[in-house]
Amino acid sequence: MITHMHKIAVCVFFMWCVVATFAQEVTNVIAQQVGFKVEILYVLDQEAAISVWLSKDGGKTYTYQLKALSGDVGNKVSPGKNKIIWDLECESLLEDILEARFRIDAQQAHHQFIVNDVSFTMISVTGGSFIMGATSEQGQDAGEEEKPKHKVTLSDYYIGQTEVTQALWKAVMGTSVRQQRNLENPSFLICGEGNDFPMYYVSMYECQLFIEKLNKLLSKKLNGMHFALPTEAQWEYAARGGIKTQNFKYSGSNSVDSVAWSNKNSNSSTHRVGTKKPNELGIYDMSGNVWEWCQDWYGAYKSFTQTNPTGPSSGSGYVYRGGCWYNGAQSCRTTCRVQDPGRRYNRIGFRLVLE
Repeated sequence: MITHMHKIAVCVFFMWCVVATFAQEVTNVIAQQVGFKVEILYVLDQEAAISVWLSKDGGKTYTYQLKALSGDVGNKVSPGKNKIIWDLECESLLEDILEARFRIDAQQAHHQFIVNDVSFTMISVTGGSFIMGATSEQGQDAGEEEKPKHKVTLSDYYIGQTEVTQALWKAVMGTSVRQQRNLENPSFLICGEGNDFPMYYVSMYECQLFIEKLNKLLSKKLNGMHFALPTEAQWEYAARGGIKTQNFKYSGSNSVDSVAWSNKNSNSSTHRVGTKKPNELGIYDMSGNVWEWCQDWYGAYKSFTQTNPTGPSSGSGYVYRGGCWYNGAQSCRTTCRVQDPGRRYNRIGFRLVLE
């Protein structure tokens, strides 16, 4: 919803400020240029994730997220009077613009849902560009399947603060982790059990069925959005910390024990979700506890730049990410990737995205 427009001159082209809202409301927008900086003042009615997007075609599309920003911008901006400073000299892709518009997006920083008395939280992930794959902090632990590293640009989305829990699975599907285990093999081990433990022994097909049912149960609250499994790119970007990344080897730290349940500290079991340190975006367990299914078929990386990639159109195995209680630190890295046809295991669970 567009609430305000302001026309300002920027260098040799005209700039319009368009304020868009998503659940939160942005009002009292004032934009003024001083030299090669633009000061944007606005009032926010409640905590939100704030991003600023540029249109190079007069407002038809907004495809470039401004990066040279400081002040009240990012994933958790407080309500009240706020200010953003845009440094024009440090922004790329501006030299060929004759008429431009920019848009301020305000998205809910956290989104909580309740299904049959079980609540879960989705965290806002502000979109942006990142280098996916074997970046320098991974060192010699990076495998050939993580190469070549390549640039990926993603739109905004939400991702689960934790893995899907056993309580949420039962609230939607009606089965317990033991019943799921029995569908595979009653002699297999139960490795952690309880409402706040991550769900496992779920196949790729069952994950998709869960998501289909969840979308129907919450359809009136989704406002046109839908739940899904994360793409491999969405998963890695969130694990890295999104626009707040500090380029850690694991999700939230260079110390695996501080963020992950792995074979060194798990006592051969999963653990309650959210008991380790979160990453830069406030997301838990993207390293360790259980591996997590992604939407993509597994395939070799390509070197070219991609926008919102969804992986190959077919394949023999689905991607899963993040490491687990059974594996060592190398598997808990943000770039580690593995594949499987989609069967049930006591080491693989999943988390949701909301788009």
